[in-house]
Amino acid sequence: MLITLNQIPVNIQEFQTCPQLDLSKPENTCAMFLCALQLYIKDKDAGVEAMNMLRGPRPMAPYDIQFLRDRLRDKPYLPLAYFEGATPQNNYTPAQPYVLNVLPDPRSQDIEAGYIRVFLKTAGADAQRPVKLREKGGQWYLWEYSSILSGIRIPVKDDPWG
Repeated sequence: MLITLNQIPVNIQEFQTCPQLDLSKPENTCAMFLCALQLYIKDKDAGVEAMNMLRGPRPMAPYDIQFLRDRLRDKPYLPLAYFEGATPQNNYTPAQPYVLNVLPDPRSQDIEAGYIRVFLKTAGADAQRPVKLREKGGQWYLWEYSSILSGIRIPVKDDPWG
């Protein structure tokens, strides 16, 4: 499932009016999740507000916000690393327009009803990373996404051995 974004929202107003905020498609939720992370790097409050929109009736607790802060600290490249064309060699600068390839779960039979697991890939890791979404009222909300926030190879510009 490919999803294309012409731009990454730079503030909460752009995030709220982004056409891909249609959460009836799991791939849109994944793309907007990466946008929310990028927004968080620029403006933490706006990023938390965006994440809460994607989490549905389960807003971020203080622990969730701290987890996000800790995982993104010193990793401003992480959200864009999942878009096509982003590599450690080009400092995770994705091609434009921004294209995200959301991969289906090869073991979907392991997921209970009302949930879906999809995978995102990055040139910064050897394995695809899972995102678990939960459905409510025809919308797909973020449920489990900690693997996306796991470390990836650092960009060449930040690598003293690169």
